[in-house]
Amino acid sequence: MLRLHVMTSEDWPMWRQVRLAALADSPHAFKARLDDWSRGGEKQWRERLTAPGTYNLVAVLDDRAVGVARGVPRGGAVQLRSVWVGPEARGRGVGDRLIAAVEAWALRTEADALELAVLPDNDSALALYRRNGFGVAGVDAAGQQRMTKHLRQD
Repeated sequence: MLRLHVMTSEDWPMWRQVRLAALADSPHAFKARLDDWSRGGEKQWRERLTAPGTYNLVAVLDDRAVGVARGVPRGGAVQLRSVWVGPEARGRGVGDRLIAAVEAWALRTEADALELAVLPDNDSALALYRRNGFGVAGVDAAGQQRMTKHLRQD
C-alpha cells in the first residue's frame, strides 16, 4: 500500500536516506550531486525540512521510502523540486501521486502555478510532467527545460 508522508524536522533520517538514494540512482536527473549531500550532518538535513513555507513529501510503499518530492514557494508560484521515484516503484503511479499532493498543497497556499526545471535529456521526467499538465515555458541559462502548470483560471 502506498502512502505519502509529510516530513517534519524529526523525519530528517528518512529524508536523508531517500534523497541520497535519488542522487545515487539518478545522478543525471539532478543539478545537486551525491558528494554535495552525502557528508551533510543532521543540522543540514533538518534545515532542508524546516525551510520556511516548504512542503516535503516521501512516498512509502510497504514500509519502504520509494519516492520524494518538494514544493518551494517562489513569488506567486510553487517550484516543484527533487521529484524522484525508486526503480522498484516506477510505473505504479507514485510520481503522479507525489505531483498531485504538491499541487493540492500549492492550491491551499493560493499559488497561481507550479514551476519546475528538468534536464532536457530526462525523457521519463518530461513524460511524467507532460502527463500531469505541465507545458514547456522555455529553456533557462543552464539549458534546462522550464515547465509550468497554471493552477488558477482567471
